[in-house]
Amino acid sequence: MSTILITGASGFIGSHLVVALAAAGHRIVCATRRGQPGDIRDPKESRLTYIAADFTCDFDMEAWKKRLAGIDVVINAVGILREHGSQTFLALHDLAPRALFAACQAASIKVVQISALGADENARSRYHLSKKAADDALLAPRNKRNKSVVIQPSLVYGPGGASAQLFNLIASLPLIPLPGSGDQRIQPIHIDDLTQAVVMLVENDRYLGQRVPLVGPEPVTFRDYLGELRHLMGLGPARFLPVPAGFVEFSARCLGQLSQRLGKGLLDLETWQMLQRGNIADPAMTRALLGRNSRPVREFASRWEVKALRLSALLGWLQIVLRVSLAAVWFVAGAVSMGIYPVEGSYALLARVGITGSLAPVALYGAAAMDIAFGFGTLFLRNRQLLWIAQVALIGVYTVAITLFLPDFWLHPFGPLIKNLPILAVILLLYELEKR
Repeated sequence: MSTILITGASGFIGSHLVVALAAAGHRIVCATRRGQPGDIRDPKESRLTYIAADFTCDFDMEAWKKRLAGIDVVINAVGILREHGSQTFLALHDLAPRALFAACQAASIKVVQISALGADENARSRYHLSKKAADDALLAPRNKRNKSVVIQPSLVYGPGGASAQLFNLIASLPLIPLPGSGDQRIQPIHIDDLTQAVVMLVENDRYLGQRVPLVGPEPVTFRDYLGELRHLMGLGPARFLPVPAGFVEFSARCLGQLSQRLGKGLLDLETWQMLQRGNIADPAMTRALLGRNSRPVREFASRWEVKALRLSALLGWLQIVLRVSLAAVWFVAGAVSMGIYPVEGSYALLARVGITGSLAPVALYGAAAMDIAFGFGTLFLRNRQLLWIAQVALIGVYTVAITLFLPDFWLHPFGPLIKNLPILAVILLLYELEKR
């Protein structure tokens, strides 16, 4: 039994490694930014302890030495696909890992570095180049008796994975947009196969000093990958909409700045170029570590998981549809009140509620402005929980006021009030889905 320090323990790969290695009987020290559990969930909590480590500033090996007391193995699972604020490729992929690796080398501690397939001599993206810089430093010939191994996984699929959620969402669309002809080659590996391989690498020294690609049993085209995911979710045959590669590249350039500011996004120029390059390798090492072939895409989910997988994917894009539809309701309501509906008619309705004189235009245009503000908030706010509460409160106030002063609207043949019920249901659904 070893004591293992896992950096990036709250991330997608790191959190799965925590569970797998704890289940294998190892003691785990989880390095997270705040030194707290976060989203890590493991039945063997007694085997877990937590320390704080910040890869945006921990560039001195001395800062790492005190954290390595009693540690037998270090697994570095820190990684970002896109820069945001202080979370840069240089800091998280290169400078902080180099300091950690130097401290491990000084203490003769084994290191397992989670890198990426494509971080090699042909690397062009900043993501791959920064990963390669740390990999090269770790495996440098000057490191005598090298006790390190670099793992290079292909696209990783599994619960909680951002790429898995994204590709499931795309595959569940009625018409699937396909970049170019969709012939880009990838070799996805399931997270459970990856974690099993890492456990084997932790527990034996077979591949020390080497780069180990972890990939699926065979390459598949991006088109076939999306088709397999759709079939996996039981959604029937895939219908594709090929998007010219030139237009995809143009869109990637345009969206790149927005993705940079937000720290997330579907597409930028570098991710497009990485997809175009392909992501494949010989599966021999993966097969040797697992003692079998890694699972193909069609086996990424069991038949008991299919319903939840399908529902999650459908809700992914249906949430967007609901938000856009709800925003349209607020925009139209605001625009109509601003003057499309005869202002005299609006003042007459306000008079029946008891709002007259100088208060009438304030109430009319104030309410219209609030409706339009709600529309923009529905589309663009990042944290919308308070927005949903405010919208429910406003609809409630409108409904009570109309019920008291304009009860005949309940009997209107177009049902303007009863339609508040499905709108409230949509807001409740969005609130619950976005709660976490």
